[in-house]
Amino acid sequence: MITCVLALATLTLGACTSAPSLSGGSPRLSGTAGGPGGAGSPSPSLAALTADAYKGELGTRHDALSDAIKSVASARGLKSLRERVGKAEEKMLGAAEELAALQPPAEVRAQHDAYVTSMRDLAAGLGGATGKVGSDLCTSSAVLTDVRGALGALDEAGETLQEAGGYPADVVSVKAAGKKTRRLGNGHYLRKSGLGGRSSLQIHNGTRRDAVVNVMRGKSKVISVYVRKKSKFKIPGMRDGTYRIYFTHGVDWDGKSRAFTRDCSFSRFQKSVKFKTTYTSTQILWHDWRITLHSISGGNARTSQVDPDDFPG
Repeated sequence: MITCVLALATLTLGACTSAPSLSGGSPRLSGTAGGPGGAGSPSPSLAALTADAYKGELGTRHDALSDAIKSVASARGLKSLRERVGKAEEKMLGAAEELAALQPPAEVRAQHDAYVTSMRDLAAGLGGATGKVGSDLCTSSAVLTDVRGALGALDEAGETLQEAGGYPADVVSVKAAGKKTRRLGNGHYLRKSGLGGRSSLQIHNGTRRDAVVNVMRGKSKVISVYVRKKSKFKIPGMRDGTYRIYFTHGVDWDGKSRAFTRDCSFSRFQKSVKFKTTYTSTQILWHDWRITLHSISGGNARTSQVDPDDFPG
């Protein structure tokens, strides 16, 4: 039996994009000092809105804010997620500043102020999350978990304002789960097809994060297997052919999105792996391959980073 060894040095992908931060303040009206000897006239103030006018102001913003939050929750792919988080931040902060400039009915002033504050806090949280998408945060669920506290506060503030007088302020319709660290068993197949040959592919993941290895033949994914950190797994029965190998590292495997939610990276081997069986009159010879998902001394295979949206998930 001929044994060929393929090894690599690990490269980590860490995309980091900072979303613009908007700032602004509430418009102020100033009074005019009185004449000589006068005590001065009081500063004019904005008249409080009627209940119907205030409902109208909230209503014009309700759907846009609700849709922005739902858009983040439904994002697929890191590029889309980053863009949607940034847009949600802008919409939330812009609406908060607009509402802060209003005079609500006196009986809901406290609820109004709490609502505006919670919107600003969520905008700040989304701004911080934008810069972490693609490295620390890898799925929409991870982003929602990251801003869970601020999202819950806005939900509560909106419900309180709505209950105070039927005001359309409840804009949060998604739920954020707590932080998780879900894992599959070592050697768990997410996809297994095209086996039945004599060769094998041994995978050694010596890193500190779990991995999923995808074996491609042409444009088809024939094998997808979960390999835990500091673990090995051998895929038996590899058929003859030329294969490309992709792998992703991360923490917390989300089976629904088929991706790690945190600390993710995406790579591939530059060199293809070829399995070949040779028959002679007296022998059957085949190739076995061993790959390592961490750097080793004497490694002879290079890897390349892969755009997360191009990774064969």
